[in-house]
Amino acid sequence: MKKLLTIAFITCGLFAGAQTVTLKPGVEAPDLNLLSTDGRKISFSDYPYAKGFIVVFTCNDCPYAKAYESRIIGLDKKYSSSGYPVLAINPNDPDVVPGEAFEEMKALAKSKHYAFPYLFDDGQTVTDKYGAKATPHTFVIERTAKGNIIKYTGAIDNDTEDEDPSKIKYVEQVIASLMKGESPEYSVTRAIGCTVKRKSK
Repeated sequence: MKKLLTIAFITCGLFAGAQTVTLKPGVEAPDLNLLSTDGRKISFSDYPYAKGFIVVFTCNDCPYAKAYESRIIGLDKKYSSSGYPVLAINPNDPDVVPGEAFEEMKALAKSKHYAFPYLFDDGQTVTDKYGAKATPHTFVIERTAKGNIIKYTGAIDNDTEDEDPSKIKYVEQVIASLMKGESPEYSVTRAIGCTVKRKSK
């Protein structure tokens, strides 16, 4: 795994140089209205009983996204029933990376048995609103009386290779704090992964 991700680091890079500013914790999360691989249009209002959301910008082909795929599935399995479902969004332009086309997304979601929506961001509108820089890039959102408020943005954990048993599981710690009504210890970490793929301007 380490060799694979070292190669990925060289070939697809980190998030530096992305075009938009990442939203910070404390601001309201932009709503979604995106097509899921199961044919539905998904927005936050489709989850009236949710306490919040784990929004993950991820994709088909990035080695970092692949390395985190089982952990993303695990987050939904662990927290969806507690009110924090995963909403996965593909931020890449399929004209730049054909492997990110909607039909390819559908095939991946089916083969991996995604229990959560895998959403196509046509035109990268939502990606730009959030300022997602990498795949994966995660936002933990809490539903409050003031709206859906971002509480955390960054990496899922600090062990890309998934080999360190003492890793810091940022997203899990954040949600555990929110479920206790406490302020999370972590609010921003560095999202490491492949850069979001866009047409050259």
